[in-house]
Amino acid sequence: MPIAIEPLAPSSHGMSCGGMCYNGCRMKLKFTKMHGLGNDFVVLDATAQPIALDVAQLRLIADRHFGVGCDQILQVERPRDAQTDFYYRIFNADGGEVEQCGNGARCFVRYVHERGLTLKREIRVGTASGVIVPRLEADGQVTVDMGVPQFEPRDIPFDAPARALTYHLEVGDRTVEMSVISMGNPHAVQIVPDARTAPVGDEGPLIEAHPRFPRRVNAGFMEIVDEHRIRLRVYERGAGETLACGTGACAAVVAGVTRGALAPSGVTVETRGGELVISWAGEGTPVMMTGPAVTVFEGEIELPS
Repeated sequence: MPIAIEPLAPSSHGMSCGGMCYNGCRMKLKFTKMHGLGNDFVVLDATAQPIALDVAQLRLIADRHFGVGCDQILQVERPRDAQTDFYYRIFNADGGEVEQCGNGARCFVRYVHERGLTLKREIRVGTASGVIVPRLEADGQVTVDMGVPQFEPRDIPFDAPARALTYHLEVGDRTVEMSVISMGNPHAVQIVPDARTAPVGDEGPLIEAHPRFPRRVNAGFMEIVDEHRIRLRVYERGAGETLACGTGACAAVVAGVTRGALAPSGVTVETRGGELVISWAGEGTPVMMTGPAVTVFEGEIELPS
């Protein structure tokens, strides 16, 4: 069972804790630590027994000094739709729930396969933003159908009167040209001359919290090496800069293809944590992402209730 409750004392009603009790109990939660190119996750199995954590508990798990430490917490649940195999919830390090996570999707399929929750190498997974289809390849890599990117401002969401190829955003004391795209979660991608020296730490928080993005946004800084290769850094909502961002890599390639700077046949995305391969045939088609997923260790954390 993924959760064990250890009673400390009888309840105020004179009964010992026999189930999901949080009064006078310590909650012990089993987890698996995983990463995709250094974008790291704590994965929880909620298929056998529901897990309901509050923001403080999620933040403690994600804390790199007092908890396990991670960029996101991934929760594996039973399907909510008969056409899917599982449901997938994602919580950022700040405790907020978000719609999508590409590196997490790769870890998801490896996790359910390694845990014996499915024998399928390709699964259909429900998320808050729709269905994704990750596939565990024979070489251990994972390919994910990340769905069709969205460009209409209302679907991102983004405050703009109409759809455009790029938009101008006031960021601090300068105006930045950006592509704005949803990969199930919102992304604002700018082209920079050198990703290594891009102002991610300074501009990232300003873009993330910009008032034109009512649900905040992931800020991408893309350096185009050639039509088949880019370097990318992403400042993620609720997590800060991560070593890699799967949906950010997808959004960056889509932005480059729509602007005529990248080839639709396949682009290698260099992140600080490693490389992903992204392909996108054009508008109305899904984005395909291939990359690694690694299990680091398993453990158990005791959470206050």
